Amino acid sequence: MATTEVNKPSKYSVELVFATNNAHKLNEVRAIAGARCSIISLKELGCYDEIPETGDTLIANALQKAKYIHDKFHCNCFADDTGLEIEALNGKPGVYSARYAGEHCSFKDNIQKVLYEMQGISNRKACFKTVIALIVNEENYFFEGKIDGEIMESEKGINGFGYDPVFKPLGYDKTFAEMTEDEKNSISHRALATKKLNNFLQTCPILK
Repeated sequence: MATTEVNKPSKYSVELVFATNNAHKLNEVRAIAGARCSIISLKELGCYDEIPETGDTLIANALQKAKYIHDKFHCNCFADDTGLEIEALNGKPGVYSARYAGEHCSFKDNIQKVLYEMQGISNRKACFKTVIALIVNEENYFFEGKIDGEIMESEKGINGFGYDPVFKPLGYDKTFAEMTEDEKNSISHRALATKKLNNFLQTCPILK
């Protein structure tokens, strides 16, 4: 399947490659994934490529990344793309969330740009969206997760990654970065999308 052989534990009946180089995302998805599924990282696959991400929607980006791995390694795989959409910024940063402050920016740079643009704005409504594109036996499937919330006026918390320190989900009194991993993984956009993926894997006839 790949340039690097991966030993699959016998308890798993489904093996999928997660087309990401983001260790935070990988850890989150593995923590959420069901018992049937073994999530293989790109490093374990032997892939160190810079995967293209040039779509103008979350769906397009997720599918582009999944297809890159599928076409090169001929394996069942999935990829995700996540965007923070802020109402007062007309949906920005959206699909450009990971590189909002520039191509080689840090998470901190992105947060600072958002906080600067939100200065003096009373409407703090925002949402996080994740789209997962799965390719299994040459078929494409999509799963979306969304959570509403608001942008804080300053960073709070040290956990998580990305915009977590400035995003407080609706109905909660703390940001994602103030939550434990288990707390975040029970409600987050990525958790919702991953749970839909898991439900599909549990019932998908072509994987039985």
